[in-house]
Amino acid sequence: MFDVGLTELMVIGVVALIVIGPERLPKVARTAGLLLGRLQRYVGDVKADINREIQLDELKKMQQEVTTQVGSITASVTHEMREIEKAADPLADSSSAAPAATASGPDAVAAPVGGAAQGLAATSPAAETKT
Repeated sequence: MFDVGLTELMVIGVVALIVIGPERLPKVARTAGLLLGRLQRYVGDVKADINREIQLDELKKMQQEVTTQVGSITASVTHEMREIEKAADPLADSSSAAPAATASGPDAVAAPVGGAAQGLAATSPAAETKT
C-alpha cells in the first residue's frame, strides 16, 4: 500500500516517542496496530466483494450468451423439423393414395364376391356343355 522503508519507520518511531512519550507509546502502538488490522480486513473484504461482483457480471454475460445460443439452436431445430415434416407429408399422401389409385385404376379387376363367382361359373359355356 505505502512504500515505507526501514529508515522511514525509525524516524516515525522516534517522532512518536518524543511526541507521545514513553508511558503512552505502547498503548498507542497497540491501538494503531488494531486499527491497521481492521483497515486491512476492510480493504480485503471490499476487494473480495468487487471480485465477486465482477465474476457475477461475467457469469450473467455467459448466461445471456448461452441463452441466446440455446434459443438459436431451438429455432434451427424447429425449422428443420418443419422442413422434414413438409417433405414427409407429400410422401405420406402419395403412399396412402397409391394403393387406392391402383385398385380403382382403369386396369383394375374387381375380385368376385361371394355367390357371384358361382353365378359366373354357371353361365360359362363350359358349364353348359356338361349338363
